[in-house]
Amino acid sequence: MLDGLKTLTSGSIDDLKDTEGLPGIIIGEGLASRLLVHIGSRVNLMSPSGQQSAAGFTPRITPFRVVGLFSVGLSDYDTGLALVNLNKAREVLGWPEGRIYGIEVAVSDVYRVESIVQGALKAAEDSSLYARTWMEMNANLYAALKLEKAAMAIILTLVILVGSFSIITALVMLVMEKTRDVAIMMSMGATAGMIRKIFMLQGTIIGLMGTSLGFVLGLITCFLLKRYKFIELPRGVYSLDYLPVLLHWQDLALTGACAMLLCFLATLYPAGQAARLEPADALRHE
Repeated sequence: MLDGLKTLTSGSIDDLKDTEGLPGIIIGEGLASRLLVHIGSRVNLMSPSGQQSAAGFTPRITPFRVVGLFSVGLSDYDTGLALVNLNKAREVLGWPEGRIYGIEVAVSDVYRVESIVQGALKAAEDSSLYARTWMEMNANLYAALKLEKAAMAIILTLVILVGSFSIITALVMLVMEKTRDVAIMMSMGATAGMIRKIFMLQGTIIGLMGTSLGFVLGLITCFLLKRYKFIELPRGVYSLDYLPVLLHWQDLALTGACAMLLCFLATLYPAGQAARLEPADALRHE
């Protein structure tokens, strides 16, 4: 989850050894801010595996010294995760020597995690083992994101549709302004199909220019957001503390194709109106 501890903002993994008589601990920046601690501060870990005495149950409390901070960008981990030496963790939790109760594995392709888990369990050949993927652990969030993606696709389609109405309006106005010119061209031998192609081509060029400009501005904004993360999110509301950006070229291509299709369809009505002009009637009013 910590991507090889590359998310450490201060300290080192080597500092988890005993320092000044106390074992080291690395915590998230969100947790450090909540506890008002910093590098060198002392914190106490309380384990539920304590001891039963005459006075009742006594939890095991072990002091640690903060030797590092990390920031994953996910508030659930930055405020609820700490790293300690494995042997010291066994001691705090009362686990026997040489035993672990779980491991966490990071994969390069998060969308292939189901097949990877099935392969790992099959290779282990141990029916007592089980695995939980990030999709299972965050099922509600994953479902909400899928719904949000569908909603954003509908909203984007509506925005493009409104833009295509502007193309219809512009071409209708153009047909009205160029009625005399269209009539002269048709009287000189231009066919209805030629006139229709002219206005369809003009509307398609307008749509292509608008789509290209939108792509350029959108990609520049996405790359700036991905690099500088200048839009922050409330940590108490969202799991992420910044607005994430993930570009899928398939989605971009589909968006561009849909935009161009709507722009092309928007040219059909004005082009048909221009092609149905009668030269004699058009010139009679000039």
